[in-house]
Amino acid sequence: MKKILSFAVLFLLACILAVAGFGYYLVDDKSTVNTAAGKPQAEQVTRGEYLVKAGNCMGCHTARGEAAFAGGRLLQTDFGNFRTPNITPDAKTGIGNWTADDFWQALHNGKSRDGSLLYPSFPYTNYTQVSRADADVMYAYLMSLPKVEKQNQAHELRFPYDQRALLAFWRAAYFRPASYQEDKSKSVEWNRGAYLVNGLGHCSACHSSRNSLGANAGVKDLSGGELSSWYAPALTNSKEVNLAKWSPQELIALLKSGVNQHTAVSGPMAEVVAGSTQYLSDADIKSMVSYLQAIPTVQVAEKDMLDKFMAGSELSAERMDAVMKQGGALYKTHCMDCHGAQGEGVTNIYPALKSNPGLLSHALSNPVRMILSGGFPPVTKDNPRPYGMPPFAHTLTDSEVALVLSYVRNAWGNKAEPVTPAEVNRYRTAAME
Repeated sequence: MKKILSFAVLFLLACILAVAGFGYYLVDDKSTVNTAAGKPQAEQVTRGEYLVKAGNCMGCHTARGEAAFAGGRLLQTDFGNFRTPNITPDAKTGIGNWTADDFWQALHNGKSRDGSLLYPSFPYTNYTQVSRADADVMYAYLMSLPKVEKQNQAHELRFPYDQRALLAFWRAAYFRPASYQEDKSKSVEWNRGAYLVNGLGHCSACHSSRNSLGANAGVKDLSGGELSSWYAPALTNSKEVNLAKWSPQELIALLKSGVNQHTAVSGPMAEVVAGSTQYLSDADIKSMVSYLQAIPTVQVAEKDMLDKFMAGSELSAERMDAVMKQGGALYKTHCMDCHGAQGEGVTNIYPALKSNPGLLSHALSNPVRMILSGGFPPVTKDNPRPYGMPPFAHTLTDSEVALVLSYVRNAWGNKAEPVTPAEVNRYRTAAME
């Protein structure tokens, strides 16, 4: 009987704590709310435009070929599809009736104007660090845009993720409203970079892995992750991007132009450079680079993925030799003219395939999608006429793509596990925007 009573008391206490926690996360952090309103000055709008670009707001809130900031873009996730909302100042379908306080509530507390909880597909877990002053000028800029009447589309989420009320429990576990706190032990440049990378730039929204409930390890998590069938690589992993090996100038060049002597951006990162980082001031880009390159590199065991694969695979050495021979023939026909006989590429034009970490990654989405769909680095001021890659989806079968990709992952000193036709087909049949 005592055990039953003890259990009942503990259960009741747990329920009280859960309800208290639930209630706490329904409450906003109003510590920096400023209800003062006034007509924005021109310099506020200009500053707001800069910060909206730094946050790449247009990238998500603009559907392909449609009006800027009018929403409707599809965001594919494991939980279903999200549709981004209209954030033009249209009173009927946009945010024309929102106040600066409403806008701040969305960024800082993850709540809409009516108090409803926002899904974290909108990265308020990062934006909560944005200062009130920056949020106000961003709001001023958005209110200066042309009004676009475009009805918002409903999300297409699976049960139970379509139950918005359950977000309260998600927030209790994974979200804390918190403005950026300066690290007094670091330089002004480092702190500015941390603010941009972790907050406004929301880099961890893509460059992090997610658990089964869609949460990552926090705004500083840059361990790499897949989103919408693209892989955002780990930025501090010795086997992936490993920014510590690059000079600051090389990383600055990539963020400003989309290319450097090591690589070229593609897919979603090309959009980030095109719509955001190319417009940032040299000082802000330098600050981001300073912060990113100061993060300790995670050292990964150097044992080749091919060795691991062959140890547990029925694929014989003779079969692997046949794969290399067939893949090499396909490479010579379709790839060598641009990427070179030794995979050396052409600096700042065609990326080298030899020792290319993106090609050797365990995540196959990026190289497979580039072969199937092609792509271009972004058009930027510093690289106005980028060289691109043609699509091969209608030229090569799944088996042929697997062969050529297996070849380039194991030629010229590269070593990685071979690719299967089934893995290629996964991305050939994946929905694309």
